[in-house]
Amino acid sequence: MTDQPLLSVKDLHTQFRTDEGIIKAVDGVSFDIKRGETVAIVGESGSGKSITAMSILGLIPNPPGEIVSGEILFEGKDLIQASESELRNIRGNDISMIFQEPMTSLNPSLTIGKQLAEPIVVHTKLNWKEALKKAIGFLGKVQIADAENRIKEHPHQFSGGMRQRVMIAMGLGCEPKLIIADEPTTALDVTVQAQILELLKDLTRNNDTSLLLITHDLGVVARYAERVNVMYAGRIVESGSVMDVFHNPQHPYTKGLLASIPRMDQDAGDKLVPIIGSPPDLSMLPTGCAFHPRCPVKTEECTRAVPPLKKVGPYHHKACWING
Repeated sequence: MTDQPLLSVKDLHTQFRTDEGIIKAVDGVSFDIKRGETVAIVGESGSGKSITAMSILGLIPNPPGEIVSGEILFEGKDLIQASESELRNIRGNDISMIFQEPMTSLNPSLTIGKQLAEPIVVHTKLNWKEALKKAIGFLGKVQIADAENRIKEHPHQFSGGMRQRVMIAMGLGCEPKLIIADEPTTALDVTVQAQILELLKDLTRNNDTSLLLITHDLGVVARYAERVNVMYAGRIVESGSVMDVFHNPQHPYTKGLLASIPRMDQDAGDKLVPIIGSPPDLSMLPTGCAFHPRCPVKTEECTRAVPPLKKVGPYHHKACWING
């Protein structure tokens, strides 16, 4: 790995104009991804994880959405300033995205082969026959048996796990430098989930591809990521290596997330500790820290000002007024 990040997001602000007012879906997010690294973004639904990913690829619908400020540097080039034609060349080629629901992401009227080969033809100099051969090879890489025949079938002829494998094959088709996986195992059973994630990790490791893993599952983060950013209400509230964040959580929200999941070392009768309340309405955020209405250790200062993300270790940061 080089010291220069492959992707560097700096002070990103993405907003949506609604009848209720301005929704600050992403509110000052900054993080880096190095070459060959797996970085996770974790948080409850509505925390801004997917909007961050969509912003990177310039997929925010305008109106009502808009990236209002910040930088998204990919190999030193600011994607926010890039033209639509430049972004089309980057999407699927240098940066690919695996979306949450393969059944809605795949076109039911087209064969798997056509959907896999088309982006290869668009982004490379290969002809259709060569692109189809390459697509068959990637189907084999994602462990779909009899790929030469299965590539002629339609999405409804595949199981949920196999459709997700197709999405991964599609993401790998142009051998991108960065893959964004947005909840790649949603609605899959735990066995298939583990297979998909192991496959994704192996493929990125073997190809020296970077991976941005978006999830709400802390178990997935612990096993597959090297660094993690914890998001709440459009902001990163804690970031660091997985080891630092899991073994020495600093933000009350991170502590709450970790306390609310079952552990193998717990006694059978131990109860999980939920985070009280619900995620905030982004159109009516409280003053100060957005987490303070749910925080068990809040102080008066927490209700007055938004805490900055500050260093608490060599590579560990938190946005909280509470020490320790």
